[in-house]
Amino acid sequence: MAPTVNKPLMLFFVFVIGAWLSAGANAAEVSNKSIDELQAELTSGRTTSVALVRAYLQRIESVDRKGPTLQSVLSLNPDALREARALDAERKQKGARGPLHGIPLLIKDNIETADALPTTAGSLALIDNVTGRDAPIIANLRAAGAIVLGKTNLSEWANYRSDRSISGWSGVGGLVKNPHVLDRTACGSSSGSGSAAAAELAAATVGTETDGSIVCPASMNGVVGLKPTHGLLSGERIVPIAHSQDTAGPMTRSVPDAAALLTAMVGNQPACIADGCRVTDYVAALKQATLTGKRIGVWRSAPGRWSQIDPLYEAALDHLRAAGATLVEVPVPELEQIGLAERIVLRMEFKADLNAWLATTPPTVKTRTLEQLIEFNRSQPRETVIFGQEIFERSNASAGLDDPAYIAALTDSRRLARDAISRTLQENKLDLLVAPTTGPAWRIDLVNGDKSSGSFSTLPAVSGYPHLTVPMGTLQQLPLGLSFIGLPWSEAQLLAAAHVFEQRRGPRPAPKFLTSVDVEDSRRLPAPR
Repeated sequence: MAPTVNKPLMLFFVFVIGAWLSAGANAAEVSNKSIDELQAELTSGRTTSVALVRAYLQRIESVDRKGPTLQSVLSLNPDALREARALDAERKQKGARGPLHGIPLLIKDNIETADALPTTAGSLALIDNVTGRDAPIIANLRAAGAIVLGKTNLSEWANYRSDRSISGWSGVGGLVKNPHVLDRTACGSSSGSGSAAAAELAAATVGTETDGSIVCPASMNGVVGLKPTHGLLSGERIVPIAHSQDTAGPMTRSVPDAAALLTAMVGNQPACIADGCRVTDYVAALKQATLTGKRIGVWRSAPGRWSQIDPLYEAALDHLRAAGATLVEVPVPELEQIGLAERIVLRMEFKADLNAWLATTPPTVKTRTLEQLIEFNRSQPRETVIFGQEIFERSNASAGLDDPAYIAALTDSRRLARDAISRTLQENKLDLLVAPTTGPAWRIDLVNGDKSSGSFSTLPAVSGYPHLTVPMGTLQQLPLGLSFIGLPWSEAQLLAAAHVFEQRRGPRPAPKFLTSVDVEDSRRLPAPR
């Protein structure tokens, strides 16, 4: 049964949190705890999964609905406590299934889950989309013992509706705030997953990316984000943009947590069947992590583009050198032709892929095509109160996937992007590439829209190659990420390199919930308890 909708800003809190929090048992301490540390406490009996669920619900209540009011969580799973009790009982009887047994996670709300939660993609058109089915990656997480605590807010339709969109805003959940500085963007489209991970509203979160939607919010919220090789994870039962680029990925507070989450998301039957597909235990790959003897290519932004972050980038490069890596400066490939071709591909795949996915939704969903969604938005003031749907309209007017223009754009963009990365690595005998992920978070502007200064996400996104971002420092309290980019199926190598860097970098930047960094009397809101 779908939840009753009252107020669009906080639409899907499907039960009263207070009733849960008063249901007995002391709350666990979850602040600054990794998945491995939480698992150790569960194993020793110092806490339970029920206590973890209650502790995260308390944080969601005090940080997401009150206090800073991050608006990063759209809905909470009414079965989470029941699942936690069952997993606690299973632990006593049989032991833990693995590192994620009894660990609460938050899932981006364009990924289907087989519980009483709708999958909305942030749109009011999908408020009754309770499918009762798990996406394969969610089924794998459940098989590993993870608990789906709830769904996170996102840039509506994964930020593929308007050229003037506001990252992190959806008609269902309102605007996600960056927990570091509340008037700055959380980026998108996995804005809720990035914000919630940084604010410790769950042990970890899951996001999705087509081009930048994991790595940008991870970078700007000061967490780890991994866009895996395209095809490593199943994209089935995830609201699509473009099948040639879409992928889910982990968003966590540390590299080991990302490795644990990725291992569970892959599961025992990997989705990838491509030649050369390599799957491993990514947690085990960290145990012998070293940069000694590694050759790393260094990409830099255009002169003056991000000059304010150059000192942080240089300090990050110094960490890599000190760890034994040899750094090689390499030019950044030209992106204009790739970007033009990518826009054609996304526009044409979106119409075909979304219509196919909408056809699988339950009868309660009345918008069954992109054309009907356009009409729905025109009739719902809430949907277009801030920005329009010109991307929807262009996509709906596009030709099908047998159009020669689409075929040429897909072929050219993939070839150019893959060649750019592969050739750079091969010609310079490099193991991987690094770059600043993106610039600092811009101030939210509901009138003029986003002010992104670009990122290094397009080449790995279009090529389908893996892209990992790890916090490298802060600029005036705003986190910045360091990107690790490699060849297909090189996730273990990237995670290992990032793990070495993370250990040398020291603690990640913790959110301070500042109201602003643009005024002298910026005040810090009370930290969550």
